[in-house]
Amino acid sequence: MALLVHVRNRLEAQGIKSEFVGASEQVQGIVHLYEGDVHLPPPKRRKPESALAQIGRATVNVLIEAQLVFAFFGQMLISAIATVRAPRSANWREVLPTMERTGADAVPIVILINFLIGFVMAFQGAVQLKQFGANIFVADLVGLSVTRELGPLMTAIIVCGRSGAAFAAELGSMKVSEEIDALRTMGFGAMPYLVLPRALALILVMPLLTLLADLVGLLGGLVVGLTTLDLSVAGYITETRKALTVWDVYSGVIKSGVFALAIALIACQQGLATTGGAEGVGRRTTASVVTILFSLILLDAGFTILFHAFNL
Repeated sequence: MALLVHVRNRLEAQGIKSEFVGASEQVQGIVHLYEGDVHLPPPKRRKPESALAQIGRATVNVLIEAQLVFAFFGQMLISAIATVRAPRSANWREVLPTMERTGADAVPIVILINFLIGFVMAFQGAVQLKQFGANIFVADLVGLSVTRELGPLMTAIIVCGRSGAAFAAELGSMKVSEEIDALRTMGFGAMPYLVLPRALALILVMPLLTLLADLVGLLGGLVVGLTTLDLSVAGYITETRKALTVWDVYSGVIKSGVFALAIALIACQQGLATTGGAEGVGRRTTASVVTILFSLILLDAGFTILFHAFNL
């Protein structure tokens, strides 16, 4: 009877009407039991979602994610205050290994990327500066752009791709395998035991990586000045010292600290919000990287407007 009802439903779905007729009372009871006398409603055609509805739904999702991130930030602040009052509740042993993974292991790629950034900036500027005989000002161009913008921003993007994705994937895997629940059962909170050590390690290493990136970026510009613009080492360094101030370097370091907090905050929040299995971990890892990159650009624009407003 189940097979017959299934065949009848398939026929009705194709527009062919069929009925069970001439059945005895006992057989008719079985037909009713299997809902063989119930006609399926006509299938509804799914209307495609309009572009405006898609934009609205995406906007609502972004606002919800932003709300969750801010709520997570508040929880992290409360946990940090509680940890200051009771330092033994935090997992301080995890700070140094995390600093090694996020800082020392990232040095080669930070050096390579920022050297090439300084090299390319100087090379592009040299083409225009040669026309006006202003070769020496390539030091100003590279120095200001690297220390104020490109150094901290490119370093943050590198750390986002390395450490931010790793944090989200680690915590997401722990969440779906119920390791987070096991830690809570044993009395270890996820915030002081997992989130705070990662955030502290990243905040400590990011300014150091940024200073290294500034130095390497200036060396990239120096290489172009020596090989293409006929500048001397002493002349390039002297012009760089004239163009740069202490605040130019400090502003980049301040940005890097805020960038580090944003990377750790969003990555850990996305990791702890993971649901499902391996697919959920992949989705949250991707979402964390995309959200962090958007946040970095937004924060950098905010710092630029703030520094410009106070003539810094």
